[in-house]
Amino acid sequence: MKKPFVIPECANCSSRADSVFTDLDASQTEELSNQKGCNYYKKGQTVFFEGNNSHGIYCVHKGKLKLHKLGTEGKEQIIRFAKDGDILGYRALLSGESFAASATVLEDSSLCYIPKDSLIKLITEDPSFSMKVLELTCKEMGRAADTITNLAQKPVRERLAEVLLMLKEVFGLDEEGTILVQLSREELANIVGTATESVIRLLSELKKEGTIELKGKKIAIKNEQELIHICNLYE
Repeated sequence: MKKPFVIPECANCSSRADSVFTDLDASQTEELSNQKGCNYYKKGQTVFFEGNNSHGIYCVHKGKLKLHKLGTEGKEQIIRFAKDGDILGYRALLSGESFAASATVLEDSSLCYIPKDSLIKLITEDPSFSMKVLELTCKEMGRAADTITNLAQKPVRERLAEVLLMLKEVFGLDEEGTILVQLSREELANIVGTATESVIRLLSELKKEGTIELKGKKIAIKNEQELIHICNLYE
């Protein structure tokens, strides 16, 4: 028999340490927990759609999501990912604009929904929390600028190598070096900004070179230093 979905309490949330809510005191945490809702989403379900109005934000309790936009010809463009502890929709909420992208789950996920009034109260009453939200906004703006620069200036092979390193950074690796998220070749092509056929060819080349290993949709990184060398990232 399938277990019923249990709404997690913020005080006991395992993802809270990785979120902007990590430093809230006990009373703030309890109030937030009482005001939020939580829903379970199956793989492939869309949490919110580009162009819809925002009345609250979402915090990922458990799961993985992609945020994506539709291009002028109706082609999907993945702009970023979200994992445990990440918040979604806050830019639209704070700017008073509609969602700039859609959010779709990549695996079965649970997300908490925090109403607008609850978020605004935390921002206005807690300077530390408002700084965390500001820092998060600035980091996203920086990543967006990097993405625009890469798409405009870097060759496809470099962009693919950088995307693989980004996926490793966001989702992590298992003990065999496999990236802990499964994306279709089309989804990878959407992130890289190229044709699916080009991604398939380049992945095959990286496999032959011993840089990665392919296991269906799964990709294992075998030589991270070579990926760093390909995309010209040096410490």
